[in-house]
Parts: sequence; structure tokens; C-alpha cells
Amino acid sequence: MPVNARLLPGAPVAEAVLADVTRRVAALRKRGITPSLATLLVGDDDASAGYIRLKQRQAAELGFDSPHRHLPAAATQDDLLHVIADFNADDRVHAALIQYPVPGHLDYDTALQSLDPDKDVDGMHPLNMGRLAVGLPGPVPCTPAGIEALLAHHQIPVAGREVVILGRGATIGRPLAMLLAQKRPTANAAVTVVHTGVPDWPRYTQRAGILIAAAGVPGIIQPEHVRPGAVVIGAGVRYAGRRLLPDVDEACAEVASAITPRVGGVGPTTVAMLFRNAVYSAERATW
Repeated sequence: MPVNARLLPGAPVAEAVLADVTRRVAALRKRGITPSLATLLVGDDDASAGYIRLKQRQAAELGFDSPHRHLPAAATQDDLLHVIADFNADDRVHAALIQYPVPGHLDYDTALQSLDPDKDVDGMHPLNMGRLAVGLPGPVPCTPAGIEALLAHHQIPVAGREVVILGRGATIGRPLAMLLAQKRPTANAAVTVVHTGVPDWPRYTQRAGILIAAAGVPGIIQPEHVRPGAVVIGAGVRYAGRRLLPDVDEACAEVASAITPRVGGVGPTTVAMLFRNAVYSAERATW
């Protein structure tokens, strides 16, 4: 089947972001400051453990220290909060990641809220979401920041265009709407957030100049849901075992003018933004 749409890979975006991170890490180390990204894993989930290993390896390659704490699956909420309190109190820890999900008997939201917001590398602490809402500096949720950077890198005009986001989740949809509506050359859009609870949601997606799928429902976006010539960004995924199942059907490339690939689109930019937040937190701690 022929593909008409221009592909929007995330790898070159991530490379540019990480090159900037490397430069900023070197500047900190030249001043005698080693930036640090601490990680916390509870339990023995293989996927989560693998994710932490990848982050530790990449942190080392970029020049970060990466202290790690691993709690057993039977750890209590107090055990979890104690480790987070240690991270908060340690001036050598500039940023911290609490690996999600945690075992079912633990309250992740309470743990996140106990983390120092200035060390919140995911940008998901309520205070950081508030900073985003009013345009104050702070760690920005990684996937939304990565999507903005991807659009900018590939020279997709955003200002003044109608952006429709399918999905209202706290990690992508809601913060992305706030981010792309801000008055900035790479944003400043008219943003509509719609979700699968709206029976006629295709009526909204069909009018979008830029359509961002973040519903987490495999294949929900079909060609008939896309305005001809629109830019389509696939941000929502689920997994069936190791197989990635994106929100956007690959046939949408027949209708769109530009589209993220099934694999290697938003994902690499999300990881890069994690480290951009981490180096920002280290810089902020030295101000």
C-alpha cells in the first residue's frame, strides 16, 4: 500500500535534545557539580526493571550519577515514603524518578505528592502541573514536551492552527493542551480536548489541522477520522506482550500530510525530555 504522508521520526529530535543536555551536563561538571538522577523501583516487574536499567545506562552515558533504590514487592507505604524523604533531603540528588506502576497495595499518587516538586523528573507533581497551567518555569511532563519539540523540529506550524487531542489523561492529554495553547512560537494553537466518552468524537478529529491521539485504545484512529492533509501524532499506545499497539492505524498515512511512525515517533522524545528535566533540576539547584 503506498504511503503519502511524510514520516515524523522522533530519533533526530531526541538526538538534538540530548546533545543540548550533554553540553549542559559538561558545564555543570566543569563547575564541580555532578548532576544526579535517582531512581526508585518497588517490586520485581521485568518491564519496569528493564526501563530502570536503560535509564541508568543512558544517565551514565550523559554524565549523570544515577543512585538507585530497590524495595521488595511487600514494602509498605511508609517504606516507600521513607526512600522519597531520603531523596528529598539529599542535596546530591537533583532529580528523582518513582517507577510506575507500584504494587497494588501502595498509593502512587501519595508517593508522588511527597516528592520535592523541584526533583520531580516526570513533571507530574501537582505543583508542577500548576506551574504549567500558569506558565511558570518547572519540570514539564515528558511526553507533551516531546510532542511540542517533535513538531518544532520537523517544522510543522502550530501557531494559530486547530489542534485536536483525543484523550484527556493526566500524563498526556491535559498537560499537552495547556502546553500547546501557551503563547510561544512553537505553540499558540487553538486546542480542543475530546475523549472516547463523547459519542461523536470523530466530528472533532475530522476538523483538526493537527490531530494527536492519546487515548490508549489500539487502532482507534482510522483514516475516516482524519482530515485530508492533517498532521497526525500517535502518542497513545498499549502493549500485547512485547508488541506495541498504537492508537493510530497505519492506513492513516494515506490521508495525512505528515504522521509519526508506528515505532520511533513520540517515544524517543519522551525519554530525551526526562533527561532535559533532570539537567534543568540540577541547574536550578545551583541558582
